[in-house]
Amino acid sequence: MRLIMLGPPGAGKGTQAALLSARRGIPAISTGDIFRANIKNETPLGRQVKEITASGGYVTDEITNQIVRDRLEQPDAVDGFLLDGYPRTPGQVDALDAMLGEAGHTIDAVIELTVDTDVVVARLLVRAQEQGRADDTEEVVRERMKLYTEETAPLAAVYADRGLLHQVDGMGTVHEVTARVEQALEQAPLGGSGPTIA
Repeated sequence: MRLIMLGPPGAGKGTQAALLSARRGIPAISTGDIFRANIKNETPLGRQVKEITASGGYVTDEITNQIVRDRLEQPDAVDGFLLDGYPRTPGQVDALDAMLGEAGHTIDAVIELTVDTDVVVARLLVRAQEQGRADDTEEVVRERMKLYTEETAPLAAVYADRGLLHQVDGMGTVHEVTARVEQALEQAPLGGSGPTIA
């Protein structure tokens, strides 16, 4: 099973991806986690990524695509995976299609978590205090939300055209959202028409 989790920063993608990964027995691959690990270890990539994210920008497609390719080639991802935070741009969609096509695979389904912007901003500011994330200021968070709307949200239309998109209401408790995600995957065959789960 090869899945993608879409949604703006703070939508709960990481939480839901981890839960879905455990239930389905596939690795949850988060580009954000990979980047943060590099930043923490002060690798050359980490320093480059830190400079970009501190200003609210996205890491370039070239860097991100290579990191994802390397990760998907690892043994635990051969039979399936869940991508959290990737793809984010049309160029990344094309790159992912090419990566999977080389191995004769395709994406089975795309889950998009939909949320209220103001609620997400408040949620991220609380997370910033709890986790000491210096980059999560309100200004930077709102810039990320703007970038998501402009660059990433249109990807939902791409996957909807392919019949792969399952929109899920991301507001509520973790358990409530988890139940909606499972309902979305169970109601329609993987690779089939995706319903909207309110």
